[in-house]
Amino acid sequence: MRHSALSWPLTRRAYLAHTLALAAAPALAGAAQRAHQRWVVINLSLEPDSLDPTMAASAAVGEVVHYNVLEGLTRIEENGSVAPLLAQRWQMDARQRTCTLQLRQGVRFHDGTPFDAAAVRFSFERARAPGSTNKARKTLFDNIAHIATPDAHTVVLGLHHADAHLPFRLGENTAVILSPASAGAAATAPVGTGPYRVQQWQRGHSITLEPASTYRHAKTLYMRGATFRFLYTPEAQAAALHGEEMDLFLHFATNSVRGLVADSRYQLLLGTSSSKGLLALNHRRAPLADLRVRRAITHAIDREAFIRTVFEGRGTVIGSHFSPSDPGYVHLAHRYPYDPDRARALLREALGSAPLRLSLALPPPPYARLGGPVLAADLERVGITVEPRPLEWAQWLAGPFKGDFDMTLITHVEPLDYPIYTDPGYYFGYDSAAFRQLVQRHAQSESPRERARLFAQLQRHLAEDAVNAWLYASQVGTVVRKGLRGVWMHYPIFVHDIAALRWESEEDTA
Repeated sequence: MRHSALSWPLTRRAYLAHTLALAAAPALAGAAQRAHQRWVVINLSLEPDSLDPTMAASAAVGEVVHYNVLEGLTRIEENGSVAPLLAQRWQMDARQRTCTLQLRQGVRFHDGTPFDAAAVRFSFERARAPGSTNKARKTLFDNIAHIATPDAHTVVLGLHHADAHLPFRLGENTAVILSPASAGAAATAPVGTGPYRVQQWQRGHSITLEPASTYRHAKTLYMRGATFRFLYTPEAQAAALHGEEMDLFLHFATNSVRGLVADSRYQLLLGTSSSKGLLALNHRRAPLADLRVRRAITHAIDREAFIRTVFEGRGTVIGSHFSPSDPGYVHLAHRYPYDPDRARALLREALGSAPLRLSLALPPPPYARLGGPVLAADLERVGITVEPRPLEWAQWLAGPFKGDFDMTLITHVEPLDYPIYTDPGYYFGYDSAAFRQLVQRHAQSESPRERARLFAQLQRHLAEDAVNAWLYASQVGTVVRKGLRGVWMHYPIFVHDIAALRWESEEDTA
């Protein structure tokens, strides 16, 4: 495991200069050749730690396999609407407690085994089993009271509580259907029903997909394959772009893209997503268990300046674990305005004259490495000594994500994932019986007006408790080669649908 050698404090120029050597990656085929071969090369800013999105935490997993290798019962479109996929249709009862799904027939997994109701039942029972690390366990699978399979092509889901978002949740990558015969190997060799299969995973470099001969529409596939290339830094990405090695760059949180769009062969798409950027605080650590200290930290951060500095102004200040794209969003950023004097007063009230030293864990994405010094400077101005800890992604998953941290700068990209705050075992360790009761009341309510009122209360409760220091909802920046069609601008979920992509030049000459 390689440790970062980045120095501190870290300016944007120093950060880019540090990674210049990484730009010397082997060149791939040029754009014209890839268009002729009907191939696409996509940059990932993080290498997945697994290829099983039903058990792994990284959003990069879904970027590679969702819609491409693994499919779910429903499909989420760019505008957030839900369409059929492995389920041809579904129907919710009047109380939204029972969902009956009719499955698509004649579908096979890449290993030749049939997709049927038994595969759905197996996948969902695996996701909700004791010890499951599925990210949607709280939001989806723990709410499934029973699963019935009256025949090979029908699945009936009975819910503990009504969930109007169930069809959407079934379309997230956490609910993809795995082959029972090979699910145990999904982390390295996923077997799905999608149009492509994993041809090669070259650790530290790339993942290559090739068409799956078992796919139900294999003869109509336009793209003959895709390469996901791991380039972590803006400097390496810019070098690959100017060398015509890449066709698409997606930034969860849009950092400096000015250099990436200087080349007239590319265009920049700025869109929305459900992502939330936050300074996560460990409630298991004594000083951070004190509400006054958490509020002081939030008052100490100039979030508008953070967005200007790190994202070149492309983002919105938020005040709770909800995105402006969420239906029923309440803007709460005003709850903790930038106020260093108030922050100092709260710290004196909580700690007296005792010094406060906190470590700041920084995962590899540029928003964290560039944003870390900004946060550290704000906190140090109010008397908090900050110790930076730049980490590789595997280190972050093994450390902060397991609860070993004081503070960490991270972006959560999952939509409507507020139930994570009902789990005291989650990495930041928030334990509030009142919030759990509020979530339960919201889930059990069958009145739309009451649900809307409770949804607003959920947001205000987290803000009042200053559970974390929420910073931004950033724009998603997609830098795409001109002539490549079918790329999303908005990302209700993070996915690259390779089968939907087209090279314009090929279409024009067909």
